[in-house]
Parts: sequence; C-alpha cells; structure tokens
Amino acid sequence: METEIIIYTFDLLGIAVFAISGALAAAQKRLDILGFILFGTITGIGGGTLRDLLLQTNEVFWIGNTTYLWVCIGASVATWFLAHLFLSLRTLLLWADALGLALFSVLGAQKALAWDAPLLVAIGMGMMTATFGSLIRDSLLGRPPVLLEPDIYVTAAALGAVSYVLMTSQGASPDLALPLAVAAAFGLRAGGIVFRWRLTKYRPRWVGSS
Repeated sequence: METEIIIYTFDLLGIAVFAISGALAAAQKRLDILGFILFGTITGIGGGTLRDLLLQTNEVFWIGNTTYLWVCIGASVATWFLAHLFLSLRTLLLWADALGLALFSVLGAQKALAWDAPLLVAIGMGMMTATFGSLIRDSLLGRPPVLLEPDIYVTAAALGAVSYVLMTSQGASPDLALPLAVAAAFGLRAGGIVFRWRLTKYRPRWVGSS
C-alpha cells in the first residue's frame, strides 16, 4: 500500500475517533443531535486546523477536502444512536480520546515534516494537533481539560511525535514508522489509563527567611 494511502487512511481514522470522543462528551452533557455534531466536528478538526494555520499550508485540510467534515458528521450521528449501548460513557470517551491522541500526534508531525518544518517544530506540531481539539471540547463543555489531569496525556503525544520524527530522520520508511509511533503513543496513554501512570509533580521548595 502506498504511503499516501496509509497516511490518508490513518488521518480519516483519527478524525473519526476524535469526533466520536467529542460526541461522547456531548452525550455526557445530554445535548441534542446538533450538539453532538458541533462538538464532534470541533474535536475532530480543531488540532489539525491550528496546525495548518501555523504551518501556513496552501489551505486548511478540511476546506480542501470536505470528506473530513462528512466523517465528523457521520461519526457524531452514529454516536447519537449508539452511545446508549455503553454502560460507561466516560470509559469509552477515555479510550476514544487515547486512540485519537496517538493518531494525531504522529500525523501532525508527519504533515509538519512534509512542509519542511524543522524536527523540533514537527514534534511540537504533533503534540498540538493531538491535544488542541480535546482542549477546545473540554473548555466549551465546562469540563476539566483532560490534558491537565494527572494521568499521562501530553507525554504520550510527545512520545508519538518524537518516535515518528526520530525514525524517519534515521531513514525508516514512513509505512513502518507511522504505525510503530502510533502504537508507542497509544501504549503509553493506555498505561496511564489502566495503571494510573503519572509523572512526578512539581513540589515547591520554600526557602526560609534568613
């Protein structure tokens, strides 16, 4: 399978998964079907929109290809009809968000590299693409942003972006680097969900007055 087809397939999958996570958040708030579509679309395209604006690409991806919008709408409507089948919407939301995070952390870095961004910028774009949509979703719904929770989140996005950038910079085929980097990011986020992995928190060291 050609690299472009693999990237496009993963891109659509990431959009769908993040749209589902946005629609599930709307389900928790018991919004109507238009609310599902709104938050599914915002979550699905939010991170990629910011990425394309900062990279100054020819056009924002979903304007040039409205398939992305239809995927958001379809995933959101499907969630409207199927969300009631799941006992725990929060659990489903966490896992959908984890998969979207893993996919977009790598795809964001990949697109930045395609536009000749420096390696460090590509890593930052991967992290931003993976986290900005969920940040908008949670902020608009009045929820504590998932990326500020103590479980590993941003670190997983960083791992996905760094893994992809390092592998491709060392000559690895994107066909191999993409799924491996996605798996690394998803595995770390999954560990954070299941085993409550956390990074050490900052503890202020107060200096007593002399």
